[in-house]
Amino acid sequence: MGVIVILIIVSVLVAGGFLLAFIWSVKTGQMEDDYTPSIRILFEEVIKEETK
Repeated sequence: MGVIVILIIVSVLVAGGFLLAFIWSVKTGQMEDDYTPSIRILFEEVIKEETK
């Protein structure tokens, strides 16, 4: 019975850590651009040669 209580406490602490990391990433702007990465793979990058 004691092991179950320890596992529940540890799992709540780990989930809280992930929640804090998610909140930190949202506040620092890591999740701002959610459209560009999904369409970036669709376009080829054209290397432009400099003309002299």
